[in-house]
Amino acid sequence: MKTILTALLVVLTTIFVSAQKITTDMDDTYDFSKIKTWEWIGFQEGSTELNDLDRKRMGDAFLSEFSERKIVYQKEDADVAVSIFIVVSKETSTTAYTNYYGGSGYRYGRGGRGWGGGYASTTYTESDYLQGTLVFDVFDVKSQELVWQGVATGVVKEKPEKRDKSVPKSVGKLMKKFPIKKVK
Repeated sequence: MKTILTALLVVLTTIFVSAQKITTDMDDTYDFSKIKTWEWIGFQEGSTELNDLDRKRMGDAFLSEFSERKIVYQKEDADVAVSIFIVVSKETSTTAYTNYYGGSGYRYGRGGRGWGGGYASTTYTESDYLQGTLVFDVFDVKSQELVWQGVATGVVKEKPEKRDKSVPKSVGKLMKKFPIKKVK
């Protein structure tokens, strides 16, 4: 029973820790319907270094999301310019599980009065993981002002095969909040 409860606690903690948080902000006065083209500024200075494969995964995911919104990529003179800032940090998750083995209830008799004895043991578990934060900025090219920002925070998958699936999924969740919806 103890093993099942511990396993359940670990699974629930893992689900909670790996849940992705998305926040967005935008200029409410900006006319997003005029966006037909986008250009790439790149990864901003200070971003955690990504390998070329992860950069490609991310670029392909954003290219796909914009294409599904009928917003065309062009090298320059686009309606909006986009940039990405990424930070990855090592974090530690701590969980605690307490087992109480228990005595009896209140007793009265030869052995004296009072609550029955019992004992408890607490197990602590620490897990290291990589926490990633992606900041996606969209600027109006003419005014050079920020018109939309999306921030996604979640656990970075360590295996490249898993990132092949998780990066497009994360970018999709982020872009779901973009004011221009996918064209069906």
